[in-house]
Amino acid sequence: MYNNNEGEKGRYILQELKDPGMGTPEFQEMYRKFSKRILWIDDNVMPGSFQMNTAWYYAVPEKDPVFEEHVHEYDELIGFFGSDPENPYDLGAELDVTLDGEVHRLTKTSLLFVPAGVPHMPLSIRRVDRPVFHFSIVVGPEYNGGAYQ
Repeated sequence: MYNNNEGEKGRYILQELKDPGMGTPEFQEMYRKFSKRILWIDDNVMPGSFQMNTAWYYAVPEKDPVFEEHVHEYDELIGFFGSDPENPYDLGAELDVTLDGEVHRLTKTSLLFVPAGVPHMPLSIRRVDRPVFHFSIVVGPEYNGGAYQ
């Protein structure tokens, strides 16, 4: 029995943020005011891995939209989860996301599948009543999009 990431295979367990430093210093400062990144993994952090980002959104950002429209050469899965264990489908927030030109207002816990090559975002965070758990997975070795501007 090993604790956490000890042992030979412990190298496959990521438990500390290795921040990718995405975007300009101004973007990074703005991001920290409404969000807390938890973990980020990609081929640079753990060779052989695909890319995944996790964060808590807890406020309305000063920049709207917070992420710009972009595309990836790989499929992406994006999640927004409410934090009320008694009502897990209530997002506790209001987000506007755009998928290939269609704007969708999200008020429920949601998973978005974005096929490779499909334009998506911008993302506008309109209201946050309680923290929203966010993740994104790009099924490629690293993040390759223009969202962080």
